[in-house]
Amino acid sequence: RSSVGPCSSVGGKPSLALVYQAVQALYHDPDPAGKERASVWLGELQRSMYAWEISDQLLQLKQDVESCYFAAQTMKMKIQTSFYELPPETHNALRDSLLTHIQNLKDLSPIIVTQLALAIADLALQMASWKGCVHTLIEKYNNDISSMPFLIEILTVLPEEVHSRSLRIGANRRTEIIEDLAYYSSTVVTLLTTCVEKTGNDEKMLIKVFRCLGSWFNLGVLDSNFMASNQLLMVLFQVLQRDETSTNLHEAASDCVCSALYAIENVDTNVALALQLFQGVLTLETAYHMAVAREDLDKVLNYCRIFTELCETFLETTVRTPGQGMGDLRTLELLLICAGHPQYEVVEISFNFWYRLGEHLYKINNAALHNIFRPYIQRLLHCLARHCQLDPDHEGIPEDTDDFGEFRMRVSDLVKDVIFLVGSMECFSQLYSTLKEGNPPWEVTEAVLFIMAAIAKSVDPENNPTLSEVLQQVVLLPETVHMAVRYTSIELVGEMSEVVDRNPRFLDPVLNYLMKGLREKPLASAAAKAIHNICSVCRDHMAQHFQGLLDIARSLDSFALSTEAAVGLLKGTALVLARLPLEKIAECLSDLCAVQVMALKKLLAEESRNGKSADPTVWLDRLAVIFRHTNPIVENGQTHPCQKVIQEIWPVLSETLNTHQADNRIVERCCRCLRFAVRCVGKGSASLLQPLVTQMVSVYQVYPHSCFLYLGSILVDEYGMEEGCRQGLLDMLQALCMPTFQLLEQPNGLRNHPDTVDDLFRLATRFVQRSPVTLLSSSIIVHIIQCAIAATSLDHRDANCSVMKFVRDLIHTGVANDHEEDFEVRKRLIGQAMEQHGQQLVTQLMHSCCFCLPPYTLPDVAEVLWEVMVFDRPTFCRWLESALKGLPKETSGGAVTVTHKQLTDFHKQVTR
Repeated sequence: RSSVGPCSSVGGKPSLALVYQAVQALYHDPDPAGKERASVWLGELQRSMYAWEISDQLLQLKQDVESCYFAAQTMKMKIQTSFYELPPETHNALRDSLLTHIQNLKDLSPIIVTQLALAIADLALQMASWKGCVHTLIEKYNNDISSMPFLIEILTVLPEEVHSRSLRIGANRRTEIIEDLAYYSSTVVTLLTTCVEKTGNDEKMLIKVFRCLGSWFNLGVLDSNFMASNQLLMVLFQVLQRDETSTNLHEAASDCVCSALYAIENVDTNVALALQLFQGVLTLETAYHMAVAREDLDKVLNYCRIFTELCETFLETTVRTPGQGMGDLRTLELLLICAGHPQYEVVEISFNFWYRLGEHLYKINNAALHNIFRPYIQRLLHCLARHCQLDPDHEGIPEDTDDFGEFRMRVSDLVKDVIFLVGSMECFSQLYSTLKEGNPPWEVTEAVLFIMAAIAKSVDPENNPTLSEVLQQVVLLPETVHMAVRYTSIELVGEMSEVVDRNPRFLDPVLNYLMKGLREKPLASAAAKAIHNICSVCRDHMAQHFQGLLDIARSLDSFALSTEAAVGLLKGTALVLARLPLEKIAECLSDLCAVQVMALKKLLAEESRNGKSADPTVWLDRLAVIFRHTNPIVENGQTHPCQKVIQEIWPVLSETLNTHQADNRIVERCCRCLRFAVRCVGKGSASLLQPLVTQMVSVYQVYPHSCFLYLGSILVDEYGMEEGCRQGLLDMLQALCMPTFQLLEQPNGLRNHPDTVDDLFRLATRFVQRSPVTLLSSSIIVHIIQCAIAATSLDHRDANCSVMKFVRDLIHTGVANDHEEDFEVRKRLIGQAMEQHGQQLVTQLMHSCCFCLPPYTLPDVAEVLWEVMVFDRPTFCRWLESALKGLPKETSGGAVTVTHKQLTDFHKQVTR
């Protein structure tokens, strides 16, 4: 085993014995370090050229399952990622050898067959010279029943791989393949039908057939008229109707029906098949009831998936012609039957459909239609309220993080989305009357209050006696009721803050009620959240209660609050603080911050005494939320009331930052706190600028935390327009860029540090927005543009967005004539930059679009190209032409990726 050490990297071609030994170590070495070494070594082998030959030999030797699995997986990986390594004249030999392997290994293990089938499929998709591969495979194997399982496996994965992200086969080849597969699709279905006839009730074979058929449905190439009259459809529904069908077969059949329903989404063009599926699914109601009677939850869930997919497919038809033909409302009845099932997991499957139905009806906004669907939504809400009930023997508050808690949150969202069909007020009153008139058990009361909380905000609070009455009654709930009822009633009160704002007479009783909750451990966080809501909505009324809020804030840790709830209470307090008279704000803010500042000082003192550092993030986050939400209205010329407080706090923040400079998490929280402090007082933080920048730059040289770049962007945003600050900010940028470029120039530097890329270009963009000439005239701009061009290929959502925004905004400063006196200078400087980097930028962008970036980034790239074109159209046309000429015209498999005509058409469309 020692020979598979980290030193023996794959230099020359390793012996089979050595590879075999490494595979054994990977699976059977009792020492994790040994496993890890073997894994690294085998990974290197897979990336080397020798992998092709070695995996071929291992498959021939057929020594054991592990070595064959490693070899099959390696083959698949090499074909997916490194097919270009093979010369075209070897492609036929590779195909023949893979087909020999899959035939020889078909009985060794199904996972090996799958890996080899994927390898064969990926080869067929890339090897343009292998024409009509479906036809050749069926010709070769369809008469041998023992080859059927692997033939069907290849035919199952082939359509799945057509849209694989790891095979970059290009749109032309993909279109060609899809047309080819469509052409042979009925041959495949006929093969599957014959296979079912020959093997009859062989369950494993049926499962394979259904999976394969589903795969072809998913690709969307089956002829729907041919399928409508096909025997396989009958077999599918027979399997689903039969009570004795096994779980695995039932699941495969259900998946296949769902794929078929998804494939006919456009019902009008697939009428014959749509009708067959529609009628077939409606026959499954009896089978559903049978599964319920047998308490077979797996089958119940499968039927519910099928019913939901049916409703999704016929949604437009149902809304267009409710009750007629395939708009038959029995489809909704099926879903409501499922909603009546005692397990909440069943109804949850249908949520997306109900949401879409609500969205549809909301857009059409037709009263007659609303009347047709209202009774269904009412029955759904009734079921949902029942599903939200906790167990009668549940103790304590409702859990919101377990599966059931998450289900209740989804119910709350769904109710908000469909309530307009029933009317929020009617529903709210109805729910309330069930509490008022009956004397339901606690779990019913709690569930009713929970649904009321979901819709409280959508009920109009103007002159609403019911809302007032509910609020009055809730705050009178005795402390003897079940803890969960009190918890949810507190949530309801928090959702009714608009009512409190319209009826200030309720403020005192409501606050008293919430204060009671705040003092009890299980209710404290919910009460804090409700107080936060009331502070946000009733800011002016709450000003008279500020002292009370301050008292709570001073003794925050005497309450059993979650971190989030504590921060929320401080946010509420800060929002109210901002409404106090200006002269009061400074003193009250100082009070509010004092607790957190004292705590930070205490930690620093302990640190210097015993050298142990404690985590200051709780206090930093609390200060951050106070600064973030204390935003009083300050007239021009008045000193910002928070300025003095922030100056007093700076030394403590500075020392905390120094103490924890190596810890990215704590430094991030420090920077966040400083960011909100600077935002809070704006230009009033000028005295901090010098010491803050000096500290940021010096720590960043040793510990390049990207949050310093982010903080830098905030400083540029606030001070970049000030003539006297520009040079200092530019010096800061240059000082921060040096270590940043060193970090990003390492191997894979851009990929390994996307946060740094994101924050660097956020900083550079702020400079472009606030002081473009300062940046464009500096020596650093060339390096920033070079870095941006390299980073355009980075597949990371935030980082890529940040880079594109920088380049777009940069060029835009030379385009946008905003009649500022520096426009001509900007235009000249951008002209110079484009002359130097334009061609490289356009070429790199085209390359990134084709080979590196996911589709969602393309609109950002388009914005950049648009600015380049607006800046200098003739030159851009030349650059684009040159970039397109440089693209590879065919793949290593011999497929034409792009024709000359397609390139010229594209060029025309972009530049016209």
